[in-house]
Amino acid sequence: MKLTLYQVDAFSLHIFGGNPAAVCPLKDWLPDDVMQKLAMENNLSETAFFVPEQDGFGLRWFTPTTEVSLCGHATLATAHVLFEHLGYSQKEINFYTKSGKLIVQKEGGRIQMNFPVDEMEKVEAPPVLMHSLGITKGEVYKTDDYMVVLGSEEEVAGLEPNFSMLSEVEARGVIVTAPGNSVDYVLRFFAPQSGINEDPVTGSAHTKLVPYWAKYLDKTEFEARQLSKRVGDMSSRLKGDRVEILGNAVTYLKGEIEF
Repeated sequence: MKLTLYQVDAFSLHIFGGNPAAVCPLKDWLPDDVMQKLAMENNLSETAFFVPEQDGFGLRWFTPTTEVSLCGHATLATAHVLFEHLGYSQKEINFYTKSGKLIVQKEGGRIQMNFPVDEMEKVEAPPVLMHSLGITKGEVYKTDDYMVVLGSEEEVAGLEPNFSMLSEVEARGVIVTAPGNSVDYVLRFFAPQSGINEDPVTGSAHTKLVPYWAKYLDKTEFEARQLSKRVGDMSSRLKGDRVEILGNAVTYLKGEIEF
């Protein structure tokens, strides 16, 4: 079997920036174990697979070790492939996913994704979480991820987690955030539990971050920066119970998988 493969740097205007995602267009779903093996072979933080469905496309995302229910940068990468390589000409793309219907469209030179808000509850931090991050204080929130709020950008940038210990934290991953020096907020995202020690740019994290920072900063439009080695910048807006996330994407390669 042969499959077309695109690799796209999401949340960046230039290759070698943002977060790379693999995108595989399919006519029909492959067996789950095959998609997982392909994601493992690609060895990127996410591989997206999509098939024509209803008035849009079914979309699924796999890390090298597991399937996830929501991924922002691989959704952005998939929309980029449809718009730029596969001749998709309608205004909006409807993606049907494990997190429900996601609507994506072009806005100026960027791609806008519309995701459901994920409100987090304040919780008591498990000791392993703070120890693994090497910190002693910070507000902690949780849904499927933990989110730790620190006081400054410098604190977030200076973290050196113990990933072996962090993998013991029962969550999809851990967001660490703080007010930014030149943007509204900054973040890093660690997910050794999902096979990714540090994700370069994490679109889905903003479904949690935007409602938090909207209350804290008393505003609904934001500029954010993810402080990974590759760095990623994005804009976001709170619209009721939805979050709009905007970013750029650029194609790194187009190839063919044979298996």
